[in-house]
Amino acid sequence: MKIISIRQPWASLIITGATDVQTGAIALKDVENRSWKTSYRGPVLIHASEGPDDITPADIERRFAVRLTGEQPRSGVIGMVEIVDCVQPHPSRWYAPNHFAFVLRNPHPLTFVKWRGALSLRTAPPELLELCGLLIP
Repeated sequence: MKIISIRQPWASLIITGATDVQTGAIALKDVENRSWKTSYRGPVLIHASEGPDDITPADIERRFAVRLTGEQPRSGVIGMVEIVDCVQPHPSRWYAPNHFAFVLRNPHPLTFVKWRGALSLRTAPPELLELCGLLIP
């Protein structure tokens, strides 16, 4: 299994989503934008970075028509999702032009596990998988 670090609020938008201001439904961030592509397909842990992005909740609402709800924990694993494709471009409201879109499906929150983040898509260490309840010792 892999792990990727993502700044808040983007990490929580992938795992728990936000409220669509027009419909009231939960809208999940269904792509992760990166300047590089990946051939990896499969489960990935979502690590919420220690430092948040500099975007405000008002900016999120204005740009994406969603209202943030709930807590946005930082500096640990908050859930897992599947990377099912990597494309450019993508029709998602979350797609950033001129980036590669890691197409995401099946988000699943996990109990928060404090963990140090790192750059890139990398292999999750066995001790982290065990802490997340994903590896039987």
